[in-house]
Amino acid sequence: MKFGILFNQVIESATAALQALNANRMRTFLSTLGVTIGIFCIIMVLTIVESLEINLQTSVESLGKDVVFVEKWPWEFGPDYKWWKYMKRPNPTLNELKSIQEKSENKYPSILTVDLGGKFVKFGNNSASGVNIQGVSHLYNVVRNFDLTSGRYFTEAESNNGNDVCLIGSDVYSTLFPSIQAIDQHIQIDGKKYEVIGVFKKEGESLIGNSLDNVITIPVGSAAKIVRINSDRANSRIHVKASQAKSMDEVENELRGMMRSLRKIHPGQEENFALNKTTLISEPLKQTFAVVSMGGWIIGGFAMLVGGFGIANIMFVSVKERTNQIGIKKSLGAKNYFILIEFLTEAILLCLFGGIVGISIVYFLTLIIQHTVEFNVFLTTKNVLTGLLVSIIIGTISGFLPAWSASKLNPVDAIRSK
Repeated sequence: MKFGILFNQVIESATAALQALNANRMRTFLSTLGVTIGIFCIIMVLTIVESLEINLQTSVESLGKDVVFVEKWPWEFGPDYKWWKYMKRPNPTLNELKSIQEKSENKYPSILTVDLGGKFVKFGNNSASGVNIQGVSHLYNVVRNFDLTSGRYFTEAESNNGNDVCLIGSDVYSTLFPSIQAIDQHIQIDGKKYEVIGVFKKEGESLIGNSLDNVITIPVGSAAKIVRINSDRANSRIHVKASQAKSMDEVENELRGMMRSLRKIHPGQEENFALNKTTLISEPLKQTFAVVSMGGWIIGGFAMLVGGFGIANIMFVSVKERTNQIGIKKSLGAKNYFILIEFLTEAILLCLFGGIVGISIVYFLTLIIQHTVEFNVFLTTKNVLTGLLVSIIIGTISGFLPAWSASKLNPVDAIRSK
């Protein structure tokens, strides 16, 4: 059978199928409801999971996917988390950072950051409470990915001297400076004045809580005026950025050796520090996402199964109603494949209609979520194509047996039927 003849046959069958579906609108709607629900469940879950993964990846990349973090608390969870042991560990110190910078053979960009917790911040009559304050050493702009909407980063002299200057997050900016520019203004952090020299670009909510929107960043030397950097009161960590020539494992092994040496930990003795990587966060979450995706396929699969039986039942009814027409067509020379394609096309169109409705519902829900919640939801082309492909497959499977039975009807018996 030539391709052109087959194509024309499909077009004619699709036209006839659309006419038949239009003539029985209520039946068409009810028969496709199961497919609509199934496709909605599958594509909605896939959309949410992929959106979570994209947002997670964005959050991880801003934190530094090529960065090793030296700190007292390991990034692991579960019932065996020995917090009582970890809390006795010393915090990484500025002296240890300097030793790592001096002893490192590859001279990796490395910094120390200190979290000072939530503080009360004020400018004029405007104020904000619970603003996270962090002190950073100079190469913070090299190790951590961020953009500024205005202003500049700290100069090396400002960092080394511990000048009272700061960079503020977008939420802090909108709260303290609703009508004027923030650059060169002086804000008060717990009563101490800091000059604003830059404003971070808005990052949005972060799945791992590292957004800079509600953060004020100051030089670590200035943070030392608020808290003792080398004390256990300081929630500090060292960030070491791997070079392109070295793998994360190589950087981690080198750091482990240097930290054991700096803290005089003997061979076989347990380490009193943790080396963390963003994969410790992203990998377990990816496994969770995979389980959630599988759950979406299972739930959607049951709905699709019910919908498939509904489509098959409707197609058998359609064949019975049009048995006389089938007999007339076959008596006029219509081949078996003509009848088979006609009813198979009708079943596929039924499922495609249900699939398109389900995908449309997902699309409108993503728009509602994006406008009501500060969370990016993406309905990708891949998921749309997945929904359409699943609809076609279900339509083919559900409609094949009714279409096959229609194609095998005896024309004389079919014409005589009532």
